[in-house]
Amino acid sequence: MTTISLEEAQARLPDLLARLQPGEEITITEHGQPLAQVKKIERTSCPSRAGCYRKAEFWMAPDFDAPPCGLQGLHGMILLP
Repeated sequence: MTTISLEEAQARLPDLLARLQPGEEITITEHGQPLAQVKKIERTSCPSRAGCYRKAEFWMAPDFDAPPCGLQGLHGMILLP
C-alpha cells in the first residue's frame, strides 16, 4: 500500500490513477493522518461506444415514414384540435 500526502496527490492525481493497478490502494494523508484511500476497481466489462452495436436484428416496415391512414391528402395542411 502506497502512502502520499494530500499536496502530492493534488499535484499528481492523473498520473497516480494511470499507474494504479486493479486492487492496489493509495492512502492519502493530511498532516500525517490518513484522510482517504483510493483503490482502482477491476472492470467487469468493456466500456461501450456509440455506434458499436453489431447485431442489426430489427425490423422496420417499408412504409414506416408514410402518413397514417386517412391523412394522405392533408400534406402541408395544419391540423387544429
